[in-house]
Amino acid sequence: MPNTTAAPLDGVKVLDLSRFIAGPLCTQVLADFGAEVVKIERPGGEDSRHHGPYHRDESIYMFLYHRNKYDASLDTRHPEALALLERLITWADIVVENYRPGTIEKMGIGYERMKELNPDIILVSISGFGQTGPDARRALFDAISQASSGLMSMTGEPDGKPTLSGTYIADYTTGYQGAIGALLAVLHRERTGEGQLVDVASFDTMFSALGVRLMSQLMLGQDMPRSGSRDLLTAPVNVYEAADGPIYIQAGTASLFPKLCAVMGRPDLAGDPRFAAVEGRMTHQEFLEGEIGAWAAGRTTEEIGRILDEAGVPYAKVASVAEVARSPQIAARDMIVEAEHPELGTIRMPGNPIKMEKTPPMVRKAPPRVGEDNTYVYRDILGLSAQDLDRLRESGAV
Repeated sequence: MPNTTAAPLDGVKVLDLSRFIAGPLCTQVLADFGAEVVKIERPGGEDSRHHGPYHRDESIYMFLYHRNKYDASLDTRHPEALALLERLITWADIVVENYRPGTIEKMGIGYERMKELNPDIILVSISGFGQTGPDARRALFDAISQASSGLMSMTGEPDGKPTLSGTYIADYTTGYQGAIGALLAVLHRERTGEGQLVDVASFDTMFSALGVRLMSQLMLGQDMPRSGSRDLLTAPVNVYEAADGPIYIQAGTASLFPKLCAVMGRPDLAGDPRFAAVEGRMTHQEFLEGEIGAWAAGRTTEEIGRILDEAGVPYAKVASVAEVARSPQIAARDMIVEAEHPELGTIRMPGNPIKMEKTPPMVRKAPPRVGEDNTYVYRDILGLSAQDLDRLRESGAV
């Protein structure tokens, strides 16, 4: 039966003044669960529209972070832009922006002005280093966040250079933190009638994710070195080369190590007192990895997977993006969704990882073209006349 339950954010109105990844992802999460999101971008399109790779002259970046939104073009430097923005702020429940701190104040729509226009407004400000502190006004992109937060120093082989993550992990994580902050602020407003400023920083987000390495420094004064693909705390855990490609095997706990030894036909390793405790296995990682690697080298990843599945030892073939996109698990989890684009036909996008029994995320609208919804936003929401909208178009404001 089709789902007839109202989306959890039905009726929540969001003004999206953000660009690039973290802010747009935040608002897409809200849109997937029913919020009405109006995205504002300059008439020529935000920077992301001009970054390859392209599909039929459209940047694929825009298909990642902008579904379920209405798009209105606006030149924020135009003399009439401020009045239009103020009216949209009055309409909105939530405003999301990710300019460098101080920018929206220069635009005339800082938080204090927003509260004058809409006393219970929620402003989600996503930035590099936050709204306070000595680095607040520094520019930041994802790679800068990884480098400055300590994440890059942790990533890579022990004898290699610090390495970036293979994806925009800081932007993605910060976008979801922004969505969490927005939802908490909505809940607070429902209880008290008060809006508030939600200050989310990429630097903070990545710092909070440093895990045991951070605690080791805070509590023990110790820096843990890069460990490549090994686990920080247990062994043996690593990537091994099977006959047809790499496979990751996690057998570092007291219960898993004997199971791996058994299927390898090496009960002597499990019975060796050197390897009885995790400290010993950590000390002798290279020896153990050599034994496991020799066993794996003579078998395919499929054969190893079958053996380890039966033994209850966690593993994973190191999948390529192409392989995982075709995975039955991805299909079963609705992690690739489709939308009909007016010019490009059916487009495929990553699904929302938040699964809810009663109110699942929905794809209602393809990522819009620049200014696609100007008539809806300026006439239906703000009440401008057709003549006023034509005049704004002719002046270059929208």
